[in-house]
Formats: sequence, structure tokens, C-alpha cells
Amino acid sequence: MALHTWWWFLATVFVLCGTPGPNMLHILGRSVGLGFRRSVPAMAGCLLAMLLVLAASAAGLSAVLRSSPMLFDVLRYLGVAYLAWLGIKAWRDSYRQAPVATDVDAAALAPVHGAWAVFRGGLLVGLSNPKLLLFAAAFLPQFVDPARGQAVQYTVLVATFATCELFWYVMYAAGGHGLRRWLAKPFAQRWFERLVGSVFLAFAVALLRFRPR
Repeated sequence: MALHTWWWFLATVFVLCGTPGPNMLHILGRSVGLGFRRSVPAMAGCLLAMLLVLAASAAGLSAVLRSSPMLFDVLRYLGVAYLAWLGIKAWRDSYRQAPVATDVDAAALAPVHGAWAVFRGGLLVGLSNPKLLLFAAAFLPQFVDPARGQAVQYTVLVATFATCELFWYVMYAAGGHGLRRWLAKPFAQRWFERLVGSVFLAFAVALLRFRPR
């Protein structure tokens, strides 16, 4: 892979990863509700999901999904159901009057929001959109030189993607941490949760309408 090709890939992926999506919204919400430190497992879960999707695409799984519309639809409907559930849950939570936890009392949330539960939530959000499989299959090969070792090139591309993604996870989590003081007001918290829920429902509708070409 030529150096200028990698620079183009880096610039494209950096902008792409910074675009708000289910992963970034989930991490933002976790940081608002649990604090920056306790949202780290959510970042790890989303990042692992992304790596699994990219690895599967590099291994050719996306080609299998394109050749089997029924299998793709099953995965797509599962993703729709999970995103819709997240949206409905956020709306239901907005009617509760519980205040946003502070850094002092965040430990009290451990039984409900333990590290494993937070990690699992991030992993499921990251895996809930099978469109990423097709996107990775169509996007990554364009930057691979067939005359050189493909394994090394894919490793560099995936590592670059993961680094950009992790950078934006930290930025979104830091932004969510900064919102915690404002969202300590029940009114602000309620409308933030409704906004998050509405965006997740919009993602679910978009995924439901998605058709691979």
C-alpha cells in the first residue's frame, strides 16, 4: 500500500468515524448517565464489535450475506429490533424522576450498570447494524494493492480504522461528561433521554428501509 493511499484512507475514515451514529450516541449517553470512567467498557464493547465486523468482512462474510438475502434480512431485522428497543427504553426512562448520578454516588449503580453489562450493551449496539458488513466489504478493498501482501494491508487499514474510532469514542464520552452538570436538572435529563430515544428509533427506521444493492 502506497503511503499516499493510506493518507487518503486515514482522512476519509477520520471524518466517517466522527459522524454521529448508534455507537457514538450510545457512548455519549453512557457518559452522561454513568460518567467518563464508567463508560469505558461501553467503548470497549463498541470497538470490539467494529473489529469483529471488519474482520468478518475481510474474511468474505459480506459476500455470503449479499448472496443470501434471507440471512441478511434476519440480521437486519434483529438490528432493527434492538435499536428500536433502545429507543423505546430511553423514552420510558424519561418518565422516571431519578436524577443523574454524580461521580460520588456512581458506585451505587454497580448492580444495574456493572462493567460487564455496560460492555455487553456497547457490543450489542455495535453489532446491531449489519449494513456495516457490506460497507466494509465495499470500502476497504479499494485501498488494498492486489500486488502486495493483503493480510498486512488489511491489518494496517483495520488498525487505522480502530484508532480513529477510539479517538472519537473518547471525544464523545468527554462531551457527555461535560453535559452531566447541565443534565442534573430533571427537566433537561428528561428531554435528553427523549432525544436519544428518538434518534435510536430513527436509526431503526433507516435500517428497516435499507436494501443492499
